[in-house]
This record gives sequence, C-alpha cells and structure tokens, in this order.
Amino acid sequence: MSINEMEKKIVALKEWEELLEEAKAQVESLKDEIKAEMLVRNTEEMTAGRYICHWTSVLSNRFDTTTFKKEHAEMYKQYTKQTSSRRFSIAQ
Repeated sequence: MSINEMEKKIVALKEWEELLEEAKAQVESLKDEIKAEMLVRNTEEMTAGRYICHWTSVLSNRFDTTTFKKEHAEMYKQYTKQTSSRRFSIAQ
C-alpha cells in the first residue's frame, strides 16, 4: 500500500470515528430524555407503544484494589501479574 493510499485510509478512519462519536452523543442524549421523562413520572418502568423501558437501581459489590494495595502491598504484589498488549493510535 502506498503512503498516499495509507493517508486516505487514515482520513476515512478519522471521519468514521467522528461520525461514531456523534452517534454515541445522540444515543446518550435520547437516553437522557427518556430517563428524564421517567423521573417526571416517578417510575422505574414505562411502556411506550411496543417498548418497555426499565431504569432500575442496581447494587453491586466491587473489590477495592486501591485500599487492598495500600493495606496489603506484599500480598497485592504476590497476586499481580504483568500482561502485554498492543495499542493502536494515530497522531497528527
């Protein structure tokens, strides 16, 4: 692939990434509007035509690695393993 072809692909990639970000922002905006209406109606479940929207509270337990690392540094090191990955990025 020539440098010119590579540059065209990168330009196309950047355009698609921008479009994707705009779509994600639109999705979040629509979700926020639906949630706002559910707040107004004071409900966790709402039927809209053939759709049922749920916006419920969820409780979960998560391991606090920061505190564990501070209080049990040696044990943290014992159970930590190094991993390798590759990162793709394009700078301008």
